[in-house]
Amino acid sequence: MDFTLDNAAKMARAAVTASSAFGYERIARPLLFRKDPEEIHDLMMRALGASGGLLGSFGAQISANLPVLRVPTKPVRAGGVEFRHPVLLAAGLDKTGEAARMWSALGFAGAELGTFTPRPQPGNPEPRMFRMPQDQAIINRMGFNNPGAAAGAGRLRAWGVKRGNYALGLRIGMSIGKNKTTPNEDFITDYVDCLREVADVADYVAINVSSPNTPGLRDLQDPAALRDLLQALNEVRAGDRLPLWLKIAPDMGWLEIDGVLGVAEEMGVDALIATNTTNARPAGLRSSAAAETGGLSGAPLTRRSLQVIRYVAEHSGVDVVGSGGIMTAADAAAALDAGAKAIQLYTGFIYRGPALIREIAAL
Repeated sequence: MDFTLDNAAKMARAAVTASSAFGYERIARPLLFRKDPEEIHDLMMRALGASGGLLGSFGAQISANLPVLRVPTKPVRAGGVEFRHPVLLAAGLDKTGEAARMWSALGFAGAELGTFTPRPQPGNPEPRMFRMPQDQAIINRMGFNNPGAAAGAGRLRAWGVKRGNYALGLRIGMSIGKNKTTPNEDFITDYVDCLREVADVADYVAINVSSPNTPGLRDLQDPAALRDLLQALNEVRAGDRLPLWLKIAPDMGWLEIDGVLGVAEEMGVDALIATNTTNARPAGLRSSAAAETGGLSGAPLTRRSLQVIRYVAEHSGVDVVGSGGIMTAADAAAALDAGAKAIQLYTGFIYRGPALIREIAAL
């Protein structure tokens, strides 16, 4: 191999990828996993938020400007949004948006923040997050704990974020849902209020009607309820064409998914996120935490999410974004081959760290 600057840069990036994988999985992760999962999650979000404040706009551009850390550029268009590569942060990790200035520095091309509700809410009682290292999985029953849509959008505005301006070095998605105390017959108002609040700071808005941790929320995937919701949201974005993404559950049967797909196409949804966490407990789980209630994510969800991705891609003209069980570059490749336009990470990022982003973007 000729020792050119290009080859030297490639070797340097490969070395960083290997060392970051080793450093995170062999050193950082064991230390982090010694603490309660929600405690360390909150600590890391605060640390990332503080780092973003110290580094300012430079922090948001690190991965784009430092050759050794740069994630390969592989432009994709998914759900009406252009991304510099197909690896995005899934909703649920940065519930408040406090770490938004650092997700680009870690390599993500987009970050979906929230889920936000119209009014602040504390979520479900603790403990509500459980690691399952033996199964490469997590169970959570957080319940949309968040500071409210106004606070989340206000934080982004204070950092100069406007739709399309790339102020933080990546695309911003805002996940929205209903408050736990809002009865289902009044749910549309919650989503409409959220959409109005976040529209100016979001490159796309994700409609979360599929979390298993808010009682009755998944009933909103019923075609009649979903049609009413999407019609109301379309009236808000009339003439604006703010992209709307819809996140679906993995626990529906194919006929139920057909109903969702029909409404999504009819109402002009820009992307379907497949999938949210599952209430199912696949055979063979080894962790004692498997008995906990809540949504299961990680490796046990990989197979089912891939099935849903493939089904949606084959039976719908709506773009698919793969989420759920993406733990390796091979998982991401399978999802992309099945028809996904982009990939979202949550549990895979917790177990693998930033190296996983680079591995997928390099496919």
